[in-house]
Amino acid sequence: QGQLVESGGGLVQPGGSLRLSCAASGSIFSGYTLGWYRQTPGTQRELVAVISTGRSTRYADSVKGRFTISRDNAKNTVYLQMDSLKTEDTAVYYCSAARTYYGQASFWGQGTQVTVSS
Repeated sequence: QGQLVESGGGLVQPGGSLRLSCAASGSIFSGYTLGWYRQTPGTQRELVAVISTGRSTRYADSVKGRFTISRDNAKNTVYLQMDSLKTEDTAVYYCSAARTYYGQASFWGQGTQVTVSS
């Protein structure tokens, strides 16, 4: 069974940057679309960005132009570079792995807190 482990969350001021990392183990890297979702208390988990095995990407409208998703196949790791952060980006961010580009996630990480506050 595969595993996803996130890191890189924390506290940052508005306008700042953070980079999240997610290391995938087992079989859940090659052949899977990887992604990032986020969730705040009382709301549904929402898609932030996904990247296919061929490196096609799609983003939520709210993060386009500010966030960049990438994957390093040699390190079995997917990244989320977050720039120009806003207070509304505050959430728990989850790494995901799905078998298809538009499919539902089959695996989830444990989540990492991102707080944007002055």
